Amino acid sequence: MTPLDIKLNEHFGGKVVRKDLTKLVKGNAVVPTYVLEYLLGQYCATDDEETIANGLERVKEILARHFVHRDEAQLIKSTIKENGSHRVIDKISVQLNDKEDRYEAAFSNLGLKKVPVKSSVIKEHQKLLSEGVWCILTVGYLPAGANKNPWIIEQINPIQISNADIDEYKELRSQFSKEEWIDVIMHTIGLNPEEFTFRSKLIQLARLVPFVENNYNLIELGPKGTGKSHIYTEMSPHGILISGAEVSKAKLFVNMSTGNIGLVGYWDVVAYDEFAGKNKKTDRGLVDLLKNYMANKTFSRGTEIQGATASMAYVGNTDHPVSYMIKHSNLFEALPKDYYDSAFLDRIHAYLPGWEVQKLRNEMFTSNYGFIVDYLAEILKIQRKEDWTQKYNEYFELSDSITTRDKTSIAKTFAGLAKVIYPNGIITEAEAKELIEFAIESRKRVKEQLVKMDLTYEHVEFCYSHRLNGNSVTIDTLEMIQFGEKHVHVEQEPVI
Repeated sequence: MTPLDIKLNEHFGGKVVRKDLTKLVKGNAVVPTYVLEYLLGQYCATDDEETIANGLERVKEILARHFVHRDEAQLIKSTIKENGSHRVIDKISVQLNDKEDRYEAAFSNLGLKKVPVKSSVIKEHQKLLSEGVWCILTVGYLPAGANKNPWIIEQINPIQISNADIDEYKELRSQFSKEEWIDVIMHTIGLNPEEFTFRSKLIQLARLVPFVENNYNLIELGPKGTGKSHIYTEMSPHGILISGAEVSKAKLFVNMSTGNIGLVGYWDVVAYDEFAGKNKKTDRGLVDLLKNYMANKTFSRGTEIQGATASMAYVGNTDHPVSYMIKHSNLFEALPKDYYDSAFLDRIHAYLPGWEVQKLRNEMFTSNYGFIVDYLAEILKIQRKEDWTQKYNEYFELSDSITTRDKTSIAKTFAGLAKVIYPNGIITEAEAKELIEFAIESRKRVKEQLVKMDLTYEHVEFCYSHRLNGNSVTIDTLEMIQFGEKHVHVEQEPVI
């Protein structure tokens, strides 16, 4: 154990887990990290080696006995029938059968469909009505007539922690330095911070901003194999990753035939995977809906206008190196035609430079302690209620030449990173400077591409000034410094 491991266990005992344990228990179970760490958190959230060893065996036993593999579904069904009931770990989704006036569940791996679910369960866990939630369930079997479904759900517990104490979390943050806390979060998402520079750590942590900020729109384009979509599938029960081929107006917003609200109504983050691809078929009507939602936090289908807080994340692969894109096209060149739309792209708050992220190698993963990911997910969810978009104003002022939309984007990125790294709100000017410059650069990356794509957009000087001394700082993106027309990043004395 490292000194940081010891310190983390001392202050957050029971809420942290050794990150290599996930691989030890996963086996061939196709299940997200947060599900595995939910179980590890119950039996292995300690630094005592004997307890960990015993806990590992217990978790392996639970997975072996209760996790449903598709190829063993018939065996599990037989076990339920012969024993009367059996606990299973599976992903389920629920729909309302209005003809029968009841809710019905479909099991992802077990293959059961139209299993009745009590209304009280749906009232407590509305997310079950969306794309599916991992749960621990007790499934029973009651022989019945030919027209009756013999399967029943006796008990259901969605896999998510509900007792995260945000005040304790904020108070204990003060026991860690900035560097220590960033490394703790890196460990939590499974990465070895020793393999990353400070800038590359910020890029990784920026992927968490959609989980901590309402209505935050993020894009990351870059080479394959850099883990762009990993965080949206593995790290939180409050985010969902959908393939670009699966996206539709009904799926995202409202199904007009049933009246059911779509994914943006149930999830904190909707991540759009495989977003790039010039020849992909797209729906122009969906793009228009997204434009309105990303700008106004509302959407309308039919006569009713509805609001939602889901953040949107778009991840995809680039076709060319960044040097080629800077010199010969633009950083959005790989997008489908209908999304290659300046009005749509102007709604993006931050563009993460995926080409700066290293391809994941074995040594980049950690075996140190980090938060149980479900615990951190709940903390981030609670923090969504807090508005920190004016916090940068304590130290800095953005230039008047920056548009309102640009300022909003910068403020939201700064707020999100500040919540992740400085959740107790204690941040020095030097620390805030690191975040405001990263936030400005992330928005400028969007804006300077829009200027290249659309002549109606004017070049904007992205700069800010220190409130204390009035010094002005101009920001440029790293790729433009390296491959484009260089703008010097300078700090200037105020003109008197």
